[in-house]
Amino acid sequence: MLRERGHLDALIGGYEKHDRDYKDNLELAEMAEAEKDDAMLAEAEKALQQVADALAKLEVESLLSGEADANDCFMEINSGAGGTESQDWAEMLLRMYVRWAGKRGYRVEMLDENRGEEAGIKSATIKISGHNAYGWAKTESGVHRLVRISPYDSNARRHTSFSSVWVYPVIDDKIDIQVDEKDIQVDTMRSGGAGGQHVNKTESCVRFTHLPTGIVVKCQTSRSQHANRAEAMQMLKARLYERELRIREEKANALNATKTDNAWGHQIRSYVLHPYQMVKDLRTEYETSDSAGVLDGNLDPFMSAALADRVKGKTEAMGG
Repeated sequence: MLRERGHLDALIGGYEKHDRDYKDNLELAEMAEAEKDDAMLAEAEKALQQVADALAKLEVESLLSGEADANDCFMEINSGAGGTESQDWAEMLLRMYVRWAGKRGYRVEMLDENRGEEAGIKSATIKISGHNAYGWAKTESGVHRLVRISPYDSNARRHTSFSSVWVYPVIDDKIDIQVDEKDIQVDTMRSGGAGGQHVNKTESCVRFTHLPTGIVVKCQTSRSQHANRAEAMQMLKARLYERELRIREEKANALNATKTDNAWGHQIRSYVLHPYQMVKDLRTEYETSDSAGVLDGNLDPFMSAALADRVKGKTEAMGG
């Protein structure tokens, strides 16, 4: 409740500040026009544009009203077919999301990482913690496509790679998910990666398989098997909850003509680095030529467009 209050205080305080800035700079612009002071007018117009941009961000935040939008989230990244090339692309996506989280002031924790033989990653699971982490990141679930000149091809040919991203919310005490222990197959194994002799001698890595749904989760973040079991159970509950949300959304969109474009698991975005620079979201048609900025974590415009598109889709599905 303290975290929610802090968020509301910041939201209301931010609106009041923008309101003051708007009025102050509007008066400044009127004064500059009366005095024919072009420099002052330009300064006031720049400040008013900044207020407009800030209010646009607040407007997007208002779209995050789902029951789990305010929660932290888990994010899974898996490389597609293609060996080293796709594994390198998966690692580029991981870096992109870690940087995006850092820009928003979120905390990132690595829960599981399966490195590629030569480079990149086969898969990784991270936990992103911060207000509205799930609300923002949920629109990233789907297949991401990269087109570039491969650094692993001695003939410098153009390659297309695919990796998938899956985002699901961390379940808090407000959401009750019941999991029957007899429905879970538990496997333990030695953790991979750094860790010294302790990693090599103990089976601290835990993998849960939910038999009714086939959902598999794995955690090796801690040296304690008990701690990894607790985290894996939280991840399993989160996956089951996300599965229920997805089923609900698919039912709600059953009559929506754009359902296929918005379906989970479909290709959602293309990143082209050769022969030209472009990143395009295939659901919203939003695109930019600043591919380097996007890969460096500048994802908010894509997420904002996808959130607005979801709200529009739900409204149309309910008959306006």
